Amino acid sequence: MARAIHVFRTPDRFVAGTVGEPGDRAFYLQAVHAARVVSVLLEKQQVQVLADRMGLLLDEVHRRFGTAVPPHEAELTDVSPLVTPIDAEFRVGTMGLGWDSDAGAVVVELLAVSESEVDESVVLDDVEDGPDAVRVFLTPEQAREFAVRSERVISAGRAPCPLCGEPLAPEGHVCVRTNGYRRGATFGRPDENES
Repeated sequence: MARAIHVFRTPDRFVAGTVGEPGDRAFYLQAVHAARVVSVLLEKQQVQVLADRMGLLLDEVHRRFGTAVPPHEAELTDVSPLVTPIDAEFRVGTMGLGWDSDAGAVVVELLAVSESEVDESVVLDDVEDGPDAVRVFLTPEQAREFAVRSERVISAGRAPCPLCGEPLAPEGHVCVRTNGYRRGATFGRPDENES
């Protein structure tokens, strides 16, 4: 079967979002242009890496080319949820990120998980063989907003334990730093924190 490459040269939006409750969330990236919507499933850590690297890329583009880049504290204008229904095209395996100086755009490429090793030549290329892909061209403003929104989506999960940093679950948390000793408390359950 032929490789499918979904290209968005002028997306209306490119966002990270989740489905589910903290601790049991599925992470998605979604590209939208008019009535066309493409969603891909990925891991929380992949969203974090993409947001971090996008911020670094924008800073480097500004340093090298003097291109106007929005600040890290850019205003978040798109706070809408993901477009539903969410039907993931694929699960993301490999991600590519680059700068297209001719278009003045950040290029994001998301490749599907593949059983065979992905050659670097497949990333940001239209070769016929290779995993399905989504390629999105973002203005510097869209890229910064993606990074800011992604950070908010990631931080909206479970609060960390003040001692060990592991996420607190709704039913409580037995902290490894207390070596199993509870002192009448499991962090995260207010009814048990009072002695």
